[in-house]
Parts: sequence; structure tokens; C-alpha cells
Amino acid sequence: MRRFYLAPANWLPACLVAILLIPVLTQGQDLAKRLILKDGSYQATSKYEIKGDRVRYLSAERGEWEELPKSLVDWPATEKYEKDRASGASTPEAIQLDKEFEADRQADETRSPHVLPGLQLPEEGGVFLLDTYQSEPELVPIDQRTGGVNKNMKGNILRSAVNPIASNRQTVEVPGKHAPVQSHVTVPALYVNLDKDPESESDAAPGPLKSEDDSEGKKDKPLSPTERFRIVRLEPKGDKRVVGDIKIAVYGKISQDAKFVASTAQPMAGGWVKLTPTESLPAGEYAVVEMLGKQGMNLYVWDFGVNPNAPANTVAFKPDPSASQSKSEPVELQKRK
Repeated sequence: MRRFYLAPANWLPACLVAILLIPVLTQGQDLAKRLILKDGSYQATSKYEIKGDRVRYLSAERGEWEELPKSLVDWPATEKYEKDRASGASTPEAIQLDKEFEADRQADETRSPHVLPGLQLPEEGGVFLLDTYQSEPELVPIDQRTGGVNKNMKGNILRSAVNPIASNRQTVEVPGKHAPVQSHVTVPALYVNLDKDPESESDAAPGPLKSEDDSEGKKDKPLSPTERFRIVRLEPKGDKRVVGDIKIAVYGKISQDAKFVASTAQPMAGGWVKLTPTESLPAGEYAVVEMLGKQGMNLYVWDFGVNPNAPANTVAFKPDPSASQSKSEPVELQKRK
């Protein structure tokens, strides 16, 4: 069996012609006229003519002459489409796509609001610090840490209930001299969303500490964001940092004291809360804490420091450069390279 092959000199021009014809054909379809029908559909046509009670048209999709009853055509809509196409106005499809895109963008913004153009909070929640390092904004995630008590607190509580003493005082401490995350600005914005944390319900938190006279099955009134989330100044203590003191009265009541920082809490879309200090924070160690009403303070904390001279944070998300071109388009977070 004999086979025939085209020499490169012969098939190369043919391929180039075929490639060049592709945009021409596509453009021809884009510029096709439309016979808009009364049922809302349309027929793409290169040209058409009316013959009696029928319309004869050359299909732009199939390249064949076809016919349909003249009464099926929505002539005012067909004429309007031709005028809009000639003037460069957007087609109904383009308008619909714009509406769908805007709806998707708003839905995405509701789930994951932007803190800056191109810098978007994740849908799964967490705690983040908005920092500025080397004149560039960045969003830094803060990991949760467990505040431990410096003695066997459970035993102390039991003894205070059974054999009351004048008073008992312990301290809640976080390991390490410094937090892994350091803010390079003195008024950092903190974004908190714990309701979407999948571990919040599956894993048991160590706090709050309760006394034996706490009523069971009785829920406290939900706290406002300002009451629920607070910033605490941590005090250094050797290789640890003190979050606050736990005081046990002679009748068993437990109270927790901490050096709270004045701040504002602003609710945002998607369940997020923006926590901002009202004044510049001195250099030092801090933590975001969750208050639990009468039960006190959750022993899970999110620690961070304030140090303008600190090195870069290990994990930080920076704005996408393309956001400067289209600020309305949601952009995913990108880690620092």
C-alpha cells in the first residue's frame, strides 16, 4: 500500500491559511444577524429575505438556506437588536452575563469580605491580623493557642467548694516569650470569625473554668461583638506570658481579670468581626480573647505581638497585583513568596 505525504513546503502554507481563517469564521458568527422569535429564541443568519408569509434566511450556523413563517418572528425585537448591534451596544447575552457576574461577586463578598482590594478573608473563618510590612499590606493568620493555668486548677476549685478558704488566685499563662505573629503597625486591625471554625464544635475547648454552683442547661444571653471579643495585654513572666488572673471567692465564684485594651468591634459580612484598638499599642505582647458571659473567658487565645522592627512573618497573604486593574473582582489570597 502506497502512502503519500505532503512536503513541508506544501502543507505549511495550508496550515497557516487554516489558522488564519479561524478568527475570520468566528468573527463572522459574532457579526451574524438575528431573527428573534416570539418565543424568546432566535436564528443566527447572515442574511434573510421576506417572501410572502415566509422568511427565507441563510443560517450562520449551518450555512444553508432555511425558511420559517413570518408570523413567528418578533420584528420589533429583531429591529432593535440590529440597531443596538450597529451602535455597539451590549447584547442581551452580555447584559445577562454581567448581571450573573455581579450577583456572584456580591454573594462571594457576603461570604468572604475584602479588607483591601485584592485581599479577601477566607470563607472558612479564623483570626487574621492586617499588617503592613515594608510599605506593603498583608493579611497574617493567627493560630490558636491554649492558655494554661500554672497549678492544678481543678483541684483548687474542688477544695474551695468543699473547704472554703479566704481566697485563691491563679494565673492563666501562654508558653513562649513572644508570639509567632508580630505586627509591624501599632494599630493593627484584627478580623475574627469563630462561628465558621470546624474545630470549634468538634474539639472540646479547655475553658471556661466553672465553679460548682454554675447552673447547668441555662444559656446566657448572646454577647454583642464588642462584649464577646477583646484584646488583652500580656505580661511577661520568665519564658511565658500571663493572660490574666483567676480569682476564686470563698463561696466558690470564679472571676477572671485581665488587662483589656480599649477597642471597637465592627460586624462585617459573612459573620466576620473587625476588632481595632482605639489607640496605638505600645510594643509588647497581646492576645485576642473570647469572652463567654458569666462563664468568664475562653482559655483558647490568639496571641500576637507589636514590634515595628520585627522580621517578616512566616505566613502572610498579600494583595493580588491584578486587583489594581479591577477592584470589584474578588481575588484569592496569595502567600508571600
